[in-house]
Amino acid sequence: MEYRPFGRTGLNISAIGFGCWEIGGAYGRIEEAAFQRAVATAIDSGITCFDTAEAYGMGVSEEALARALGSRRNKVVIATKFGVGYEEMPNRRDSSRARVLASIDKSLQRLRTDHIDIYLVHWPDPLTPLDETMEALDDIVREGKARYIGVSNYRLSQIEAAMQLRRIDVVQYAWNMFDRRMRTEIFPYCAAQQIGVMAYGSLAYGVLSGAFHAGMQFEESDWRSKGGMLGSLNLFRTLFGPEYFPRNLAAVEELKRLAAKYGKSLPEFALRWTLTNPVVGTALVGFRTPGEVSENLGAVGWEISNADMAEVDDILSRHGAVTVPPGWLED
Repeated sequence: MEYRPFGRTGLNISAIGFGCWEIGGAYGRIEEAAFQRAVATAIDSGITCFDTAEAYGMGVSEEALARALGSRRNKVVIATKFGVGYEEMPNRRDSSRARVLASIDKSLQRLRTDHIDIYLVHWPDPLTPLDETMEALDDIVREGKARYIGVSNYRLSQIEAAMQLRRIDVVQYAWNMFDRRMRTEIFPYCAAQQIGVMAYGSLAYGVLSGAFHAGMQFEESDWRSKGGMLGSLNLFRTLFGPEYFPRNLAAVEELKRLAAKYGKSLPEFALRWTLTNPVVGTALVGFRTPGEVSENLGAVGWEISNADMAEVDDILSRHGAVTVPPGWLED
């Protein structure tokens, strides 16, 4: 495994992180026993970073991760998130002080731990003053309930405002071949401020797995069955929308051939691409089985040439893939 410094936290975390959105139920049926074996294989293989959230099944993912980790909890870094998914709230968002204090205690209970290593605001809450959120996060760090705090999906202006109130230790954003929004503003700022970066969607939510085909049907309970529509989020339409999905699959076929030049599978190649950006501390991947863990470990320990990085861009351009989707992460 490859390990990277994580901003100014003092942590060195595995370059590949284990994402636990899938076990929360949004990706259709997943066998929990296989998930538990995947977690064990990940730890045995040197993966130390596990990412979950309250909103992933409203606690289901956190509880499943706790069961899978068992007595090995202290061998890993756990990141979890709060602030979204509350049906009783006008926009399903809530980053108020009361929510911070209630959610951290619930996450600690579900994860069967006395502290969260990294606690993040999942999405910005425009109805709560930023200073209220940051003060509450600072309090839970001082109380020992969280070691470091962070934000996910914040605009640069929101991060800058937060940093005036309390240092942000970690951020989390989508980053993959098909989504490069963060390159021009967010990532340079994080590098300059030494903020740890977690990249999610490293395999473009399965598009870069190389397993999809035109006309495939996702389970009804799988959010991808909606053609990229997930509430007001402007993350997925240029991946799964009917106009874009066939183009992206055609690009994937060419990318497979480029990966084969290195003796790698497309997921290994795509993960290496994500990790080529030096600001990325860990690239999160959702694993369903031990076999998927083992395969993706091939993403570490080698480099993609500059010429082939440029070839990736040429392939995506030829097929009309959108690598900088219009607008921010949500409408």
